[in-house]
Amino acid sequence: MDALDITQYSLDLGARAKAASALMAKADAATKNRALKRLAALLREATPMLQTDNAKDLSRAVAAGLAAPLVDRLKLGPKVLETCAQGCEQLAAMPELIGEITGLRQQPSGIRVGQMRVPIGVFGMIFESRPNVTIEAASLSIKSGNACILRGGSEAIESNKALALLVQQALTDSGLPADAVQLVQTTDRAVVGELITMPQFVDVIIPRGGKGLIERISRDAKVPVIKHLDGNCHVYVDDPCDMAMALKVTDNAKTQKYSPCNAAESLLVARGVAQEFLPRMAAIFAAKGVEMRGCPETLAIFESNRAPALAALEGVATNTVANLVPAQVSDWSEEYLAPIISIKVVAGLDEAIAHINRYSSHHTDAIITRDHMHAQAFLREVDSASVMVNASTRFADGFEYGLGAEIGISTDKFHARGPVGLEGLTSLKYVVLGEGEVRG
Repeated sequence: MDALDITQYSLDLGARAKAASALMAKADAATKNRALKRLAALLREATPMLQTDNAKDLSRAVAAGLAAPLVDRLKLGPKVLETCAQGCEQLAAMPELIGEITGLRQQPSGIRVGQMRVPIGVFGMIFESRPNVTIEAASLSIKSGNACILRGGSEAIESNKALALLVQQALTDSGLPADAVQLVQTTDRAVVGELITMPQFVDVIIPRGGKGLIERISRDAKVPVIKHLDGNCHVYVDDPCDMAMALKVTDNAKTQKYSPCNAAESLLVARGVAQEFLPRMAAIFAAKGVEMRGCPETLAIFESNRAPALAALEGVATNTVANLVPAQVSDWSEEYLAPIISIKVVAGLDEAIAHINRYSSHHTDAIITRDHMHAQAFLREVDSASVMVNASTRFADGFEYGLGAEIGISTDKFHARGPVGLEGLTSLKYVVLGEGEVRG
């Protein structure tokens, strides 16, 4: 398409979405839930076909030399599709939020004032790699009574097209407008520039992808943006802690999957437990090929003769040392999305919190501790969208939080924060109920 065609195409998408949003806003709960259940059924029925389309994207990505973590994000296996289907069903089972009036209070004048939850209207979703985002965004849009325009990455175009067709089939089968969920059919990036500058049609933009994409959209958008830039997540192993729990949770937070934004990238360890914990943790990481970038104190623990736990693990010591390299200052704020982790020994809780608040991307940070007061201080003082006690950072996800699905993670403080699910795609308006009162 030339520039004129792109502009007209984008305006047409916006106009159709705006018209569909009016119909979605007044759709009843039963109809929206029927569409979600139908979508879940279609996803299960079409799993073989979807994997065929996904294979085309994967083959093209490998041939183009796409980085391994990005190829991993492209995969649309049966487990991923089943999770998407379950997310649709979970949303369908959730109570209806739209139209709910809360906080109704009688005023001295006689009027009653409350707030009603309403759809945002039209949101634009711009995302890279993960094609399952198409279903997460569509299902949340349906449940929240919004319309959406989805622009996935060119690397997943075949998968996204196939998924979008299923969404539109579920909508029309349930009596809802197909234009309530539209996928941008061209890979031309100029469409993104149009979508983020159409406030007459688009009420909010949600970018989900690399830092460059999100920085560009945040800079150029003429509509509000819900975003997070990085996922530099921390695990802090406190003194005191349950050693077995600390090893298990830290291992899961880092190695369960390397590519998501909620994987741990930095490990902080209290000095009082470092001699016991670090050699054992390093042995686990080394066995999985994780590169450890340690502070001087971390490196000294392994290079000294004060690591009996490591020495006792036959055949691991050499391998562990080979996986240890000195950390640079830049490592404290790095999002690796790879089998690499930065490690720093800290004096205790206060230094850990200060380090996290300085270097964290304010996404998700966890403490492993047996001290209740330490846990409470960590929850209060760490300035992140999700803060955890004795749990893996990998739980920072809309599905795991019981939101049914998520549209993304927000590290902003307005309008939504953390995993953005159903409630994050709604707004509030004041409603006033009276019986003829007039202001004197």
